[in-house]
Amino acid sequence: MGRLHFMTKTLKHLTHFLRRPAVCVILALCFAETALSQPFRPDGGRRGGRGGGGRGQGQERLISRRGPSSRSGVPVWEVNEQFKKDIFTFVRVMYKTRGWGGGWSVDFPAADLNFSYRLEELTSMKADPQGGVMEFLDDRLFDFPFIFMIDPRSLHISKPEAEQLRRYLTNGGFLMVDDFWGEKMMAHFLGEMEKVFPDRKPQKLPLSHPLFSCVFPLDKLPQVPSEDSAHRNRGTALESWEDEIRGEIPRPANYQALLDDKGRIMVLMCHNTDLSDGWEEEGISQWFFSAYSEKYSYPLGINIVYYALTH
Repeated sequence: MGRLHFMTKTLKHLTHFLRRPAVCVILALCFAETALSQPFRPDGGRRGGRGGGGRGQGQERLISRRGPSSRSGVPVWEVNEQFKKDIFTFVRVMYKTRGWGGGWSVDFPAADLNFSYRLEELTSMKADPQGGVMEFLDDRLFDFPFIFMIDPRSLHISKPEAEQLRRYLTNGGFLMVDDFWGEKMMAHFLGEMEKVFPDRKPQKLPLSHPLFSCVFPLDKLPQVPSEDSAHRNRGTALESWEDEIRGEIPRPANYQALLDDKGRIMVLMCHNTDLSDGWEEEGISQWFFSAYSEKYSYPLGINIVYYALTH
């Protein structure tokens, strides 16, 4: 399917997101003081370093309406049947791996569902309460303008997958890549992306890029660690670095992008940061919620979705 299909879907998404002119301004003013004042903690899931659900602690911090354990405790919300095909769906890529560590399912499903829940709650956008998981060769991918990939340290893209992904991205699709740290992981990921775009080089995104201010203005390039690393290093100079990454020099967050011929972001690389752990683990402690989830992970996540659907 071509760009026209993407544009039709995108316009329908934006009709819900921006149906009132002042909605984004109002949300920006209210964000830190209203809905996000009650962090949500996934219920009774797994947690073992990088990925999984929750530890089930912090009961006093939970919102009252919790969902089933199959959803890591994230509540279910209703979707108007009239708009069932026109809602935003958070689609995670189920990619193949070769080698060491990582994998498509890190932080799944709590990160995806928590983010979708907050998107539904904090904006006028209507979000799919189930989300989606798809492989690169799934033709349904072309029905969704936003896809997400996590921890690609051992990502392997075949030639047919590279061709499909290239077609998806050059026809208006947007890929967000999160939670990979250090030079070794970046070099591996860029090597795989060269299969998709052999002639395109990544561009660093400065804080002045619209991505960091289009809905919620950010005061710096966010570096969000996993919650367990953050708690182990709280109050130190290494608090925001992922301490499970060995053999790498701690560095600031690094946002890079592969752009199309008109300067639109096709692939967003959120490197040296783990925004999605701020979604998954928003309720692990009030401190982590306030310092990372509320302040950086959700605002930038919403900015990224807004940018993806408007460019």
